[in-house]
Formats: sequence, C-alpha cells, structure tokens
Amino acid sequence: MMNAAMPPHQANPVPQHGAPLLEVRDLSVSFGSKRVVSGVDFSIASGEKLALVGESGSGKTITALSLLRLVGDAKITGQALLRGRDLLTLSEREMRGVRGGDIAMVFQEPMTALNPLMPIGQQISEVLELKKALTRAQSAQAAIELIALTGIPEPARRANAFAHQLSGGQRQRAMIAMALASQPALLLADEPTTALDVTLRGQILDLLSELQRQTGMAVLLITHDLNLVRRFADRVAVMEQGVLVEQGRVAEVFAAPQHDYTRRLIASLPRRDVLEASLAADTPPVLQTDALRVAYPTPLPGLRGWFQKGEFVAVQGATLQLLPGQTLGVVGESGSGKSTLAQAILGLLPHSGQIALLGQSWQPPATRNTPANQGLRRQVQVVFQDPFSSLSPRLTVEEIVGEGLRVHEPALPAGDRRARVVAALEEVGLSEAQFPGLLARYPHEFSGGQRQRLAIARALIVQPQILVLDEPTSALDVTIQQQVLALLQRLQREKGLSYLLITHDVEVIRAMAHHVIVMKNGTVVESGAVLRVLDAPEHPYTQQLVAAAVLA
Repeated sequence: MMNAAMPPHQANPVPQHGAPLLEVRDLSVSFGSKRVVSGVDFSIASGEKLALVGESGSGKTITALSLLRLVGDAKITGQALLRGRDLLTLSEREMRGVRGGDIAMVFQEPMTALNPLMPIGQQISEVLELKKALTRAQSAQAAIELIALTGIPEPARRANAFAHQLSGGQRQRAMIAMALASQPALLLADEPTTALDVTLRGQILDLLSELQRQTGMAVLLITHDLNLVRRFADRVAVMEQGVLVEQGRVAEVFAAPQHDYTRRLIASLPRRDVLEASLAADTPPVLQTDALRVAYPTPLPGLRGWFQKGEFVAVQGATLQLLPGQTLGVVGESGSGKSTLAQAILGLLPHSGQIALLGQSWQPPATRNTPANQGLRRQVQVVFQDPFSSLSPRLTVEEIVGEGLRVHEPALPAGDRRARVVAALEEVGLSEAQFPGLLARYPHEFSGGQRQRLAIARALIVQPQILVLDEPTSALDVTIQQQVLALLQRLQREKGLSYLLITHDVEVIRAMAHHVIVMKNGTVVESGAVLRVLDAPEHPYTQQLVAAAVLA
C-alpha cells in the first residue's frame, strides 16, 4: 500500500447505525417525453458488491451515469443519497469533487476511455495531482505503485506505455488503477470484462474483489453476464426496460427467481441443438489445412535491420479439417492466432502450407481476387464479431444484403435480386411485416441482434457451403446470443452448412461445435471431438480454459 496516494481506507468510515453508503430512492430519468428509467430504488453499503443486471437498453448504464449527473439533456428526478448528501441537488462545482473522488467509474471499453496521446502513468498522475494535491514527482511514483497494485508487470516501464501498447487486460487494469487513485468510497464498474477472454475476465474480477477487500470500497457492477454476477456479487438487482423488477441476495435470486424476466435471463444459456449423426469414414472434408503457417515481417534492431527483416509467427503448423454439415470450433485467448488462422483460410493473408476448400486451393497470390479465387470466395463467406462496424452505415438493408449478388451474379435482373434479398431476410427472421420499409432502412435502426441477423443474411444470399463465424455472439446480450445461436443451428440443419466457429467462449463451443481445436501462441495444442476435449481436456492450457469458464 502507498503512503501518499493510497492510505488505508479509514478516511471513509463505514456509516453508523447500519445506514447505507448510497441510497437511491424513486430515481427516474427521461429524455424529453420518453422515460428510460422509472422509479428505481436500491441501496449499497460500504464494502458491499451489488450487481445491476439487465440486457442492452434496460437502463442500467443510464442509472449509473445519472448518479454522477453525466447523462446530458436528461431530466433526473428522485434522490441519490451518498452518506446523506443528495447527489441530484449538488451544484456542478460540488459534483466535480464527487466525480473521480467519492465515486469513480471503470468503463466498458478502455481503448475509448483512455487518452491515446498520453502514457497511462501520466493519466493516473493527473488524477492524483487534481484530487490529492500531490506534487508531480509524488504523483508519478504513486502512479507506478497503483499500476503495480493492479498486477501489471514491470510497472515502471508500463507507466510510460500508451494505451495501444497494452493488451486488453492490461488496459482494463490501467483503468482500474486510475479509478482507485482517488480512493473512492464507491466504484461503478460498467461491463468491465465484456471485451475480455474468459481467463482475463476471471483475473479482473479477482482483482476487483481483492482491491475491494483491501480498501473497503463498495462496488456497483453493471453487467448482462449472470455468470459474473454469481461469481462476484453479494446482492443483485435486475432491470427490465428501465424498471427494477427484482433484487436480493445472489444465491437466493439464482435459486428461486421471482420475476419472469429474471427466470428468462437465468435460462438464457447456450443450448446444444445440432445434428449428431456421424459421417462415413471416407467423407471428404469441405475444408482441410496442413502445416499452415502465417508470419509477419518485423524490424530488427541495430544495423541488422538495414539488411534483413525478422518475423513474427502468428500461426505455426496448423492442421485441421471441417466435415460437411458440421461445425469446427477454434478456441483460444486473444493473441492465440485463431482470427489470423481464419483470415488465412479466407484467402486474406499470405501463408505457407496447404489450404483445401471444397477440393480447391487459393490461386497464388491468394489475396488477389482472380476469377478462380472469386468463384471460391462465393463458397466461403464470413460473419464478423461486431455487426455495427462490419455493415456500411451508408447503405440500405437492400444494398447490404444484395451486394454479394451484384458481385457474383451481375446479370441477375433487379426484380429477381430484390426477391432473393427478401427471401434471405425472411430466412434469418426479418420481414416487412415486422419492420415496415425494411429494405430502405439503415443498420443504425436495428438492435445488435438484428444487425447480426442482417450480417448472416448477407453471407447466406450467395448460397455458400462454408461460413466462417468470427466471435458472432460475443458482443450480444445473453438472450440475444441464445437466439442467434439457435438461428445458426437451424440454418445448419436445413441447409447442410459447415461452420468454422472462432470464439473464446467455451460454452458457445460446447453448444455449437462437433469438433474443436485449441490454440495457444499460434499453435494447435489439442484437438478432437468437442465433448471429449471439453469434458476431459488433456493439455494444461485446455484445462485452464475449461476451468476458467466454469468459474466465470
């Protein structure tokens, strides 16, 4: 523990007579005539961990931001009593002392929350200088100690690093270090682990729990992940469409949920619903790789860099096969090489070794769209992780979904093309009856799950045999994730599609895959039938992944 920046938390004593640290009464938030949070009541005591749970749009983040009065152009009513002071009645000057002081916040995406132009040590020092009135030298040393406290290796060196030079887990730890700099009584953690691998997710939760025990601060965790709630929180409050529908001790709510929405959330785990029929031993695979290798050139230090280049090997010796109508799961943490493997299979990266797709190979160079390669690309389509960034905001639904037909069937009449677009949208559960003017709408007019359905329709319209699914559900709420997985399972059964499923989510692999390969540092460390690998993993890394998924 630090002396100047992080003394014991006794400066913020536990309120006497059982009074809560924060008590929220009848909180409502409106934008114009639309009320997005209605009549919310909850409290949190010093040293307590409360989880605020709900899907996207349920109002949980708005509720948290309204406590700090960070919701622009909103009308906020009710009370938010922090040690008896109503935050909603304080002046803006008084609120500046509360923000980052008594209450600190860790945001969901550290890459957008951290300043890309300042080293992380300087960003933490800035908080210490403003909130603790430390000198520049004192704050710099205290920042290093805070970085060390959150478990980032080589803290003195990492203090001079920029956000893009850190891994996802390290960036989130840096955000936590910045939040802890002011010794807050209450930490608001808004989806702090959503973008992280399952093992990093567990590490961040363990870190927050340990820091909470050390400092005595209260933590309000905002999340849609019920597994995290079960592992981390003391109490849980469930929100649906701006209303708090249920709250109580975590064990009690999970054992006997009282509200239909809570029961639906708890039941929204990925379900296995795939054809298990075995294929003949001589069935040819639709995809096969042998000793696949992908390397990137890197500069060498000193004079050697003038005459030669080094290399970073992202995928080394990957051998796999995908059978017709089945799913091959590729699982591993960020940096394991799984997305690079997918890009090489899609013909988007130079590589060595063999790739056979439907008995054909990419014609060199694989990255060039020759007539032979274009014909093969029609058979292998891809669905990306984030549909919002993979769908053009300037194109309508009709243009997005029909784009593949313009490329692969340019002579198709416009009326026939539109009919194919409508049919593809109906296959994924989107129709004109549900969404009037569907074809003329733009991606921003749809929810995350609906945008992912658009992305699947765009891939299916050219009638491929193989779909590469790159983290297709990791950005979605649990109920929407379940719907998208059920859609993919139905399409596979009806169309005989083969899926190459890339994910870090072990439960999605268990629900979807027939076979699985486990990747670490660019190498396949284990492979086999999915239930055999997940139920009885042999490699220590696979055992670690499975154990982390169970704990999370």
